[in-house]
Amino acid sequence: MKLIPALTYILRATSYGLLTAVVLLILVPDLRDGNNLSFNIFTPVNDKSKPISFSSAVAKAAPAVVNIYSETIENDRRYQNRSIQRVKLGSGVIMDSRGYILTNYHVVRNANIITVVLQDSTELSAELIGSDELTDLAVLKVHATNLPVIAVDDNLIPLVGDVVLAIGNPLNLGQTVTQGIISATGRTGLSNTSYREFLQMDAAINDGNSGGALVNSNGDLVGITSAQFTRLNPQTNIQGIFFAVPYKLAAKIMQELISNGRVVRGWLGVSSQQYNPQLKGFVIGSLTPNSPAHLAGLQKGDVVVKINEQDIISINHALDIVAETDPGVILNFSIYRQKNLMTVPVKILEYKEAKN
Repeated sequence: MKLIPALTYILRATSYGLLTAVVLLILVPDLRDGNNLSFNIFTPVNDKSKPISFSSAVAKAAPAVVNIYSETIENDRRYQNRSIQRVKLGSGVIMDSRGYILTNYHVVRNANIITVVLQDSTELSAELIGSDELTDLAVLKVHATNLPVIAVDDNLIPLVGDVVLAIGNPLNLGQTVTQGIISATGRTGLSNTSYREFLQMDAAINDGNSGGALVNSNGDLVGITSAQFTRLNPQTNIQGIFFAVPYKLAAKIMQELISNGRVVRGWLGVSSQQYNPQLKGFVIGSLTPNSPAHLAGLQKGDVVVKINEQDIISINHALDIVAETDPGVILNFSIYRQKNLMTVPVKILEYKEAKN
């Protein structure tokens, strides 16, 4: 008769075990899939973290970066005016599926023949749509379909310390990627426009990289690289200082070149050697004869504090506002002259008139 209690005990234990299993299967769904079970009690756990990689960003952006070969035919007087063919090397970025490509102006300057080579080695002839020497940008057009287009983020604001990747074809070695960070934003003195928007970085830019893409770690376009600005003082041994035109400025220049074939800028005609930190403006040091500033009655020594009620930080800030103003528009300059606050209306003229 001892067999009955033993069987009762076994059945009760089995029931408890089954009930526990059912509860676990309900509470832990992963246990329902036997393939997910792993018994690694005696297996060492591999907790090695994955290496940091920008391969996805490069894979996303690289197909839209092209090689550019511009050929110039010159007559050499030393050899009885025999024609000599010179080839310049550069890079470009496909900005539009219609075949518009951004590159540097110095890459295609005076070129007779421009050839674009895609990442898949396809060669295409390109025509020059327009160029802007002051920002060292040019727009090319190729006739092709299904072109890879660079990814952009219109809300992107480049910040100091952002990781950036420069993609181009340095020294004709083939597409190459260099990595660095944005060292500074709002750099001036890189061209005679006094634009404050140039990016400074330490991602290496060499001959052939000019006109290539500067992208962030997501593969979005940050700017158009240029080796030209590093040659402003060729006697200086520059290391780790390279420049790029930020995407928003480059996109605006591109649209103007596509629409008008040139960039229209406003011109003021003043310079300044002094700043006035108390008033957050600038002191006019000199005026170009017959310039908009001169014709409006601005004078040397005037302190410009506002333009159209916008506070002015520096002369570069003021010149940027003027450059972005359409010729013919009147801007109201708030100035201090001999401690008296005055408003002087200035009719802005086109920048090209400064050179005529």
